Amino acid sequence: MFKIPPISAERLPSLLRAMPKAELHIHIEGSLEPELIFALAQRNGLTLPYASVDALRSAYAFTNLQSFLDIYYAGASVLLHEQDFYDMARAYLGRAARDNVLHTELFFDPQTHTARGVAMETVINGLHRACHDARAELGISATLILCFLRHLSEESAFETLEQAMPLRDKIVGVGLDSSELGHPPEKFARVFARCRELGLHLVAHAGEEGPPAYIWSALDVLKVERIDHGVQAVHDAALMQRLAQDRIALTVCPLSNQKLCVFPNLADHNLGKLLDAGLAATVNSDDPAYFGGYINENFTQVFAATGLTAKHAYQLAFNSFEASFAGNADKRVWEHKLKEAFERCVEHDY
Repeated sequence: MFKIPPISAERLPSLLRAMPKAELHIHIEGSLEPELIFALAQRNGLTLPYASVDALRSAYAFTNLQSFLDIYYAGASVLLHEQDFYDMARAYLGRAARDNVLHTELFFDPQTHTARGVAMETVINGLHRACHDARAELGISATLILCFLRHLSEESAFETLEQAMPLRDKIVGVGLDSSELGHPPEKFARVFARCRELGLHLVAHAGEEGPPAYIWSALDVLKVERIDHGVQAVHDAALMQRLAQDRIALTVCPLSNQKLCVFPNLADHNLGKLLDAGLAATVNSDDPAYFGGYINENFTQVFAATGLTAKHAYQLAFNSFEASFAGNADKRVWEHKLKEAFERCVEHDY
């Protein structure tokens, strides 16, 4: 492992912003800023139940996951055409590139859109075109992970998978999101087995509000390669050992956890405990337009609140590249850039 050079606490926030990183837990619909929601509503001739951008933003007062999801789905209603999905993804990718994200794997929720009569190809083609253009124009690598909504039935997930099959080459994997409590991972055992047969990568939200048992089910029943969130794992010592031993990455989202009262105070977040236990934790933004910060804000705020160090920063960024579904050649290039960023921090002020 790379020997971390000494970096002062004063320099750490600049390093966090400048260091290369990957983002593995970003719901692209959750990157819809109020300004873009209003612009798309106007373009599509829709009337929103909010008088202004500020009125919409002030409605972002969430007490739990469900209260957030209610407004999240309302915001997504402005997405009707391929260009809408393109503009949403392109806006996020531009922001991510400015945060020195080299690679990102975007979650998207097709059932949110097909239920409104939006065709699957409209959703995927718009997002994929934005990923393609961002690579050429911004140098950022981006791929797509189709997520099933867990509050809906497994039959609906199968229908969604079937609709996506003609566009199979434009997605790298599938995930599981939406309301966690009351919808354990095993509810989707058959559809995940089918996705595994198709050679898709598998991830799932588990252990955000749900218990450690949901993480066990995601691993043993769904056979996922990564756990999204996973912060409740600390309540099960055997699970912590399993996650560390098998290098199962956790895509942790600190500001989301704070906003949804998983950790009411960011100073109480267990990110450091996960890292110190040897888990492959990463930092991500989840739904940044709603939770008050993109990936660099998640890094700087959780580090300021918890006293994490440069060693933790390097490990988090390294984990993000290793846990990605990118090729090994790309991972080695990105990890070399990460080392260079830390070496530059010693030599120069950012």
